[in-house]
Amino acid sequence: MAGQQYDAIVVGSGISGGWAAKELTQKGLKVLMLERGRNIEHIKDYVNADKEAWDYPHRGTRTQEMIKDYPVLKRDYPLNETNLDYWCSDKESPYVETKRFDWFRGYHVGGRSLMWGRQSYRWSDLDFEANAKDGHGVDWPVRYKEIEPWYDYVEKFAGISGNRDGLAVLPDGQFLPAMDLTCVEKDVAARLKEVYKGSRHLIIGRTANITVPHEGRPGCQFRNKCWLGCPFGGYFSTQSSTLPAAMATGNLTLRPWSIVTEIKYDKDKKRATGVTVLDAETNKTIEYSAKIIFVNASTLNSTWLLMNSATDVWEGGLGSSSNALGKNLMDHHLGVGAGGVVEGYEDKYTFGRRANGFYIPRFRNVGDDKRDYVRGFGYQGSGSRQNWRRDVAEFAIGGNYKDALTEPGNWTIGMGGFGEMLPDPTNKVTLDKTVKDKWGLNVLNIDCELKENEKKMRKDIFADAQEMLEKAGVKNVTSHDGDGTPGRGIHEMGTARMGRDPKTSVLNGNNQVWDAPNVFVTDGAFMASSSCVNPSLTYMAFTARAAEFAVNELKKGNL
Repeated sequence: MAGQQYDAIVVGSGISGGWAAKELTQKGLKVLMLERGRNIEHIKDYVNADKEAWDYPHRGTRTQEMIKDYPVLKRDYPLNETNLDYWCSDKESPYVETKRFDWFRGYHVGGRSLMWGRQSYRWSDLDFEANAKDGHGVDWPVRYKEIEPWYDYVEKFAGISGNRDGLAVLPDGQFLPAMDLTCVEKDVAARLKEVYKGSRHLIIGRTANITVPHEGRPGCQFRNKCWLGCPFGGYFSTQSSTLPAAMATGNLTLRPWSIVTEIKYDKDKKRATGVTVLDAETNKTIEYSAKIIFVNASTLNSTWLLMNSATDVWEGGLGSSSNALGKNLMDHHLGVGAGGVVEGYEDKYTFGRRANGFYIPRFRNVGDDKRDYVRGFGYQGSGSRQNWRRDVAEFAIGGNYKDALTEPGNWTIGMGGFGEMLPDPTNKVTLDKTVKDKWGLNVLNIDCELKENEKKMRKDIFADAQEMLEKAGVKNVTSHDGDGTPGRGIHEMGTARMGRDPKTSVLNGNNQVWDAPNVFVTDGAFMASSSCVNPSLTYMAFTARAAEFAVNELKKGNL
C-alpha cells in the first residue's frame, strides 16, 4: 500500500531520533517519525511514576514467570515489575548470540530516553584523535573544535547540570547548577586531590537532570524514580523535550507500531526514495516516500535496517560496499570496582534522593602515564547511607536496592569502572537466516567479546579503585570484578561507523551513507570509537549537526 510523501522520515524515536525530528521540523520540513513500538504519552502514560515499593504486587521485584519469559533481561537490573513494559519482549524479538551479548532494548515512543542513565559528558580531542594516534579503527573525520558548538547547542536545550571543572580530558559545557556531592564524597574528593597532587579528580556527575526550571519543565524533584518516566520533566527524554518541540511546529507526524523493514533505493539516482513499513498490529505493508531519511533506530537495529536495504545492488545491504557494515561493535565494559565504609559522619544524612552520583574522569594513558594497554576508563559511584548502587542508573534496581532503604546504616562509598572498548572488526553482527521474530523477520546474530586490551584494562580498574579508596581513608575496602559481558553497559556503538574513506567506513563526516547521501545515520551506529564516557550527549550533538547539514544540502538541490 502506498503511503504519503514527506520531506523527511526519521526511523526511531529515542534520544537521537527525537533530536532529528525536532531539528528537521523546526527548519520547516514535513517529517514522519516512525516507531516500531507503542506510544507512550508524556505524564499520562507514566502509570507507575508515583508508586512506592508497597504499591506493587511483588514489591517491585521480579517473579519466576518474568524470569522465564525474559531470558535475556533477567541477566541484569532491568528485569523487575516497576517498568517491565518499557523493555521489549525477549520472546517477540529474539536474537542469536554466537558469543554472549546482553542486549536490553526499549521498543516504544521515546525508546531508552525514558530509561537512560542520563550521565552526559563531552568527548575531548583525546577521544577524537585516539584512533589515528594508536592505529585502532579508522580516523574520526571530525575533531573536538568542530563538534564543540553543537555540544553547546544541545546542552542548552536538553538541560545538563554540572560543574565547570576545568579538566582537559573532560571539557566543560553549558551547565545548569550542579547537584551537591555528599559529605563523604567531598571528603574523599579532597583526600584524592591531595594524595594524587591534583592528577585525579572526583566530581559531581554531569547529568541530564535539570536543577532549575528549564524550557517549560519545572525541574528535578529529587525522587530518583527516573526509570519510571518523570511527570515533572525533571530529566531529558524525547517525551519531555524534543517531541513537544517538534509537535509545536505542526510539521511532525508520529506513527507508532511501525517496523521499518527496508529503505527503498534508486540505483540509477543513487538515492533513497523512502521506506517500507510493516504495521506491527495489522501486519500490513505500507510505503512512505521522502527526500531525506534519518536512521535512528538504535545502533544494532539501524544496522539491521541497512543490511535489509538495497540488497539487489549490494548483497550485504545499503552501506556494505565498504565491508565495514556490521563490524566494530563496541560497548563500555563494566562490573569491576570497589567499595568500603567511611567513618566519622554518623550524625550526617542526605536530603532527598539525588538522581546522580560522582564521576572520576579518566587518568590512565593521559599525559606521561603509559600502560600496557591503550585508551582508558572512568568511574561512576556514590557515597551515601544507602547502597551506593542506587545512584548509578545502570545498577539501580533490585533486592539490594530495596533492602538498603530500610535503615540508614553506615556511610559507605563505592564506585564502578566504565572502560573503553576498542573497535575490532571481529566484534560484529550479521543477519541470521534461521531465526525469525514475531513478525517473521530475520534477526541479528551477535558475535562480540572483550579482547586482550580490555582485559588488561580491567586489572587496573580493579586495582586503582581499591588503592584510591584506601588512600582516601575508606575502611574495609573490597574490590569486585564481574564478567564484563558486552552489552551490559547499554551503550552499543559502531557497526556503521563514519570515516574519511568510503572503502573503510559506512558514513562520511556528515553522517551520510556514502552510497546514498540522502540517508543519515546519527545514533550510536556511527561511532568510530567508544571513548570511556557515556555517549548519548555525543549522539545529540552529531544529530543536530547532521540535520542542519541535510537541510542546507536539500535547499541547494544536492539531495
